[in-house]
Parts: sequence; structure tokens; C-alpha cells
Amino acid sequence: MKRNGLSIKTIVAIGIGSAVFVILGRFAAIPTGIPNTTIETAYAFLALMSVVFGPIAGGLIGLIGHALKDAVFYGSIWWSWVFVSVFIGFFIGLFTRKIDIESGIFASRQIIQFNVVQAGVQAIGWFLIAPALDILIYAEPANKVFVQGAFAGIANIITTGILGTILIASYTKTKSQSGSLTKE
Repeated sequence: MKRNGLSIKTIVAIGIGSAVFVILGRFAAIPTGIPNTTIETAYAFLALMSVVFGPIAGGLIGLIGHALKDAVFYGSIWWSWVFVSVFIGFFIGLFTRKIDIESGIFASRQIIQFNVVQAGVQAIGWFLIAPALDILIYAEPANKVFVQGAFAGIANIITTGILGTILIASYTKTKSQSGSLTKE
């Protein structure tokens, strides 16, 4: 059912997706030597949800999931990085709308398209937006935040490229390809 907005299925996906983002962000993140920076598996899941449910769901999962993770596990919300999670979820969902994973096809062309989009969106988010907002909002030192942003960006691009591709490919295998049924 859909009434001038999001479907119930999408709203439920946002709730569940946000909860999974929190869990992955806390328990499936790999610590690094860079302060307050981890290798995140949550962005691969965010990419899957953005591709399946679209830009609004992706952005809201990034917002709610990241804000809850920060509030619950760190005691305060780091809004500059939360904004980047919204940006990533929204724009991966927006730019991958032409990938029709519901048709059961996620072949080389779609995998390349997905990875070009996710790498580009994350590069903009982590290399530019996160450090700039850290400087503007929190008056953080530029050299520190650009190192954090670069490391987070590279790590998230790689993990999303590998795990996100696997998740989306696995999801599409649950869908039947159009024309795959034959009459005997």
C-alpha cells in the first residue's frame, strides 16, 4: 500500500536497514590505526538497501543508522559523517536506479556500473564532504580530517566493492530472470 509517499514495505526496510546498519557499524567494523576510523561493512549493506529500495530509503537508512550508532555507542553524534552516510545512501540509490536487479540480472555491465557509482559517490563523500564539514562544524585540524577521510573512503570503496557486489549478486539470484520460465 502506498499513499502519496513511501510504501509500507519501504518504511519497514528503512527501520530494519537502520537497525542492521547500527549492528554492522558496531560489531562488524574493523579497527585501524587511524583515530576514530574503522573499516566499515555497514556501507556494503547500505549500498544493497539503496539499490533495492531507492534513494530516499538509502538516505534515511544512512541518517538513522549512523546517528543511532554514534549516539548509542559513542555518546554523541558526529553529524559531518552522518551527513556523508545520508549522501552515500541517497546517491547510490539515485544513480543505480537503472540497474534492474528485480529482473534477476546482475552481470558484468551492472557490476561495473554499480562499482563506478559507489566509488564515485563515496570518493566525493569521504575525500571532500566529510573533511570539509569536520573543519566547518567541529574546527578539526585539516591534516587530521583529510587523512581520516582518505582512509575511510578507500576502505569503504573497497569493502563496498567486494561485499556490496556479493550482497547484490546474492539478492538478484533470488529473483527470477524474465523469460526464464519455459512451457513444456
